[in-house]
Amino acid sequence: MIGQCDTALSALMTTLTSPHDLLAAIPFLIGYHPTDSLVLVSLRDESVGMAMRVDYPQDPFSENTTRLIDSLVMHLLREGGDGALVVAYAPIDRNDAGEMLDILASAIRASGISVREALQVHAGRWRSTLCNENDCCPPLGRELPEISASRIAAEQVATGRPMPFLDSRALTDSISSLELSLDPHFCSRVAIPGTSQKVGAICVIDLASRFISGAIGADIVSDQELSAKVISALGDIQVRDFALGSHSESTLPIYSMMWRYLLRIAPVGYVAPVACLLAALSYENGDGALANRCLDRAIKDDPTYSLATLLRRVFSAAWPPEAFSAMRKELHPKVCASIFDAPAVLSTTR
Repeated sequence: MIGQCDTALSALMTTLTSPHDLLAAIPFLIGYHPTDSLVLVSLRDESVGMAMRVDYPQDPFSENTTRLIDSLVMHLLREGGDGALVVAYAPIDRNDAGEMLDILASAIRASGISVREALQVHAGRWRSTLCNENDCCPPLGRELPEISASRIAAEQVATGRPMPFLDSRALTDSISSLELSLDPHFCSRVAIPGTSQKVGAICVIDLASRFISGAIGADIVSDQELSAKVISALGDIQVRDFALGSHSESTLPIYSMMWRYLLRIAPVGYVAPVACLLAALSYENGDGALANRCLDRAIKDDPTYSLATLLRRVFSAAWPPEAFSAMRKELHPKVCASIFDAPAVLSTTR
């Protein structure tokens, strides 16, 4: 369903000039190499806008597929795109990628948006369904290019973006629990109650300062003590909301590293707040795939966690990251005033 799609917004600032560029760009856009997927990339004034990935439909002509395509087109219109690029990564046992692309492209064109490219990928080969030249796109297709040697990869790595994960499972594994999350001594420290909201917020600042200075890891015992305090304190909604607005554009990569680390060591019952923090930051950074995987962990830890439910709706609606960032920045001073200017309140909410 569209609510479970991997969405990236303005994550790739480059120009796509060929099918090779598009095939190299998509893994960077969604964070991993897709398989058994439909991918739609919007264009606005020739610039890459939104990218969406959904599971390859079971039946191109079913009502579920029609609803799925209608949802994709709705998001494309909401994005304000004037062009679209579509790619069908067909399962190995399917040969209907051309039909699937025709259906999707027809729906996009019917909405008044032009389809600039439509590629089908199958069994390690690709071809354009918009190209009738056998020399360019033979019936059996061409071998998929190696993206690591592409211009797109060079540009993205140069800006600090990591190479995409091998697949969706590898992306999920990157935020899976570490052994420390099961350590009884560490878990007991996380479970210590009674920290005030002000102390909890200061602990967030202190831990972030250690990550920013590169001091994290220099004293493992001290790091674990402080990490346990932060994980515990984030159970309070005010402290969590303070943490949500604590990063700036320049410190976003550092905070991303910190939240990912805390997510991987958080004991059961303490995962949801940290997972939501990493999800929100990832979405703001254009990494919709990682954001959704974080929400999966949050909801598994606490199916009723309200922020996870809210963020899922935001991501499903493809809310612009800049709007999300503006909301966060507007909220942060109010949270700071509530925590630091008010009498100390014990952080007991989980």
